[in-house]
Parts: sequence; C-alpha cells; structure tokens
Amino acid sequence: VQLVESGGGLVQPGGSLRLSCTASGFTFSNYVMTWYRQAPGKERELVATISTAGSSAYADSVKGRFTISRDNAKNTIYLQMNSLKSEDTAVYYCHARRWNLNTDAYWGPGTQVTVSS
Repeated sequence: VQLVESGGGLVQPGGSLRLSCTASGFTFSNYVMTWYRQAPGKERELVATISTAGSSAYADSVKGRFTISRDNAKNTIYLQMNSLKSEDTAVYYCHARRWNLNTDAYWGPGTQVTVSS
C-alpha cells in the first residue's frame, strides 16, 4: 500500500497550488480520502474529505478557497488551493480509510506547502 503526495512548494499569498495524492495497493474506490495538514507546533487538522460517492466536506478555514476531488480511474485525489494565506503553510498529508472499516487506513508521507512573499 502506498500513498504519494505531490504538488507542494512555495507560493506567494493570494496564489494557487494543486496537490495530488496517488494511491496504490488497495481498491481506491472503496476508500474515503482526506487531506490533513500540520503546521509547526500545531496539531494535525482535517482540511477536506471526499466520500466514496464523491461528496465532500471542508474545514471552515478553507471553505470557498479549497476544492477536493477524486479520479477513481487514476487512483488519485486532488486538492485545489486558491487564495492561499500564510496560515495555510503546513505539511499536507493524504489519508485513506476504507468506508466500512476505520482500522483499515493509511497515511502518505506529506508534502510541504509554504505561503510566503
């Protein structure tokens, strides 16, 4: 089982980035996929999640700016991040959890997003 995030980097405030997470080793379509992030000195927090049916939910801090999506044919989820703020700076992690078994879950290694001028 593997989750690999990509797309992180340095961006100016107000800019955009698109993160990707590609999965392998499990039946992707059966898994709820979630983006988390962790800023230095802070707890890891949920950013956005997407169900197996494609419904999504967001943290209040990113609503209207971030969009999560999934492509089951490519075993990939995306996080489109617009209007980025300095407080979005964090390591972003991809998480997979089987829809009917909470203990069947996996994490990616993370990708750094830095928002700074």
